[in-house]
Amino acid sequence: MKNWIGRFLGGSEKETQAAASVRAAATIEHDEDMANDVHATFYRWLTASSGFNAQPEQEAQILAEVRSLAADPVCASGLVPRIPELVSQLLTALSDENISTGALSAQVGRDLVLVAEVIREANSAYYRPVTPIETLEGAVTMLGLNGLRMLLARIAFRPLVRVKVQGVARQVAPNVWKHSERCAFAASVMAPGLSAGVFESYLAGLMQNLGLQVAFQVADRICEGRVPGSSEFGVALFAASRQLSSVIANHWDFPPEVVEAIEQAGEADGSHLAQALAQGDRIAKLRLLLDAEVIHDDDTLVTKGLNGFQRRCLGKLSDLSD
Repeated sequence: MKNWIGRFLGGSEKETQAAASVRAAATIEHDEDMANDVHATFYRWLTASSGFNAQPEQEAQILAEVRSLAADPVCASGLVPRIPELVSQLLTALSDENISTGALSAQVGRDLVLVAEVIREANSAYYRPVTPIETLEGAVTMLGLNGLRMLLARIAFRPLVRVKVQGVARQVAPNVWKHSERCAFAASVMAPGLSAGVFESYLAGLMQNLGLQVAFQVADRICEGRVPGSSEFGVALFAASRQLSSVIANHWDFPPEVVEAIEQAGEADGSHLAQALAQGDRIAKLRLLLDAEVIHDDDTLVTKGLNGFQRRCLGKLSDLSD
């Protein structure tokens, strides 16, 4: 039957398969081009106040140093602070799928600042409780195991990305953190449809930009308070810094699938977790560009670059508070 259909449509089965391969390759190329357009637009916006027309030698030196750091895990990980010990202990406790709400509340209750964060999160626009939640146990119940995991991970990573640095790294830090939060959320939303772990996707989204902050410190030093502003350099810097993030994640004994996802994000044959991360990364960048009115809802990066489900996730990101 398939051979007959192929001949009826004007070609043999072999020709039909060849045409399908060409279409698949064209789709992959289109997706890569669209992703690079998003990366380039986001980079220009992120570095608008400090970007300049750098010499090719300066761009090459920055990228070479970032890649060199990725080959030296000990040195690279020493450039960023570690996750707070209490939060690390809580995340370990949360790995127990059978832990009770009471036990979770007792763990969280050891830190008053953490208690306030959990209650605030449960009352946020994302969860939209019918009546305000005022108790820790009620907040823990509202968030659930995965929600609490995500909140704790976000609290742990906040000081890492907002590290006290100077120059360009300090200028871009607030927006890099905004992107990290939104990328983590969007990746976790994309995960189930790709048979990827929800929390692992969230963790990869938070971790992905850690190397970028280091890369901006390198650029700031080489360019004396500025950073190359070209789109091509920006796309290359994102890729190099993501490899640096994966190296640091591996050195910190992150789950192997998270390390692999950060390393492979953006690759056509990447793992399911890597695909969730890449989609979350693109959606998060578009959200910030929309919020800054750099692009609008009818921009082709949104209408052609995202499917219906991804666009709904893009809209949901507007509910996240900074």
